[in-house]
Amino acid sequence: MQEPNEKPKSSQKDTLKIQMNSTDNPYPSTDLQEKLLQPRRLSSYFIVLIDSGSITYKLDLQDITVSDGDVLFAMPNQIFVPPVKADNLKYFKILFDENTLALLPQRFAFLVNPLNAQTITLDNAARERVRKVFEILNQLLHTDKQSTDSEILLAYLNLLLSELNSAYFKNEPVDLVNTNLSKFVEFKLMVETQLTEQPSIHTIAEKMALTTNSLYRLVKEHSGTSPKDFFTNRLMLEAQRKLRHSNISVKELAYELGFNDADYFSRLFKKSTGKSVSDFLDNQDLSGK
Repeated sequence: MQEPNEKPKSSQKDTLKIQMNSTDNPYPSTDLQEKLLQPRRLSSYFIVLIDSGSITYKLDLQDITVSDGDVLFAMPNQIFVPPVKADNLKYFKILFDENTLALLPQRFAFLVNPLNAQTITLDNAARERVRKVFEILNQLLHTDKQSTDSEILLAYLNLLLSELNSAYFKNEPVDLVNTNLSKFVEFKLMVETQLTEQPSIHTIAEKMALTTNSLYRLVKEHSGTSPKDFFTNRLMLEAQRKLRHSNISVKELAYELGFNDADYFSRLFKKSTGKSVSDFLDNQDLSGK
């Protein structure tokens, strides 16, 4: 008998937004051509395992090359340029949204990218396990799509993310992962959720039950910069993303990011990026090549 607040399984399955592509189940060619036209802002998490071959992705203006045994992951709101199809490439690719992630029984710190590294190199044993999970998800989402229970899909997605989370932090001391790093993840999440509100560093430290000096040491240790500069750099990255993604005026952009003074925003943008907003727009390469 179904509990009063329990969501029907069929209904939950309908809400899952998981997409799987692979060498055997690629994007339709027309869809691929459309995606190659210009960069786009990701609305989902994106993870790809390169089984063999090599390919270069562009994320937030940076080229990232991945090859045999590498995993690349990207996060919502990043600017993504789909790569030109590479010859002899074998891969597994999965996309899922925040709502699907929220249905999993645990959180995965690597998806916040606290170590500022969007690639994961797997050892042979982990690579084989991850590959098998990808194969099972590929089968469930393509061959057995109609008959697969949502709880099974979520269980394998949880297993995949657990493997990747472990591999991401493999070379980090256990006590660091459990203490300092978890606090840094909390700081990054607070930056993401309160970005346009631009809270003071003192306010952030208070909410994290830290002194401003402790927060400074924590952020400096993991990012090499101060909390204030970290927040500013994240704001300027968001500004570049918005400039690439939409036709927006400097004044509108400044207000969207929480600045009351568009001139101050423009000066901060140039100081942070080395380019004025107009120079940045003039130097954009939107070809996707």
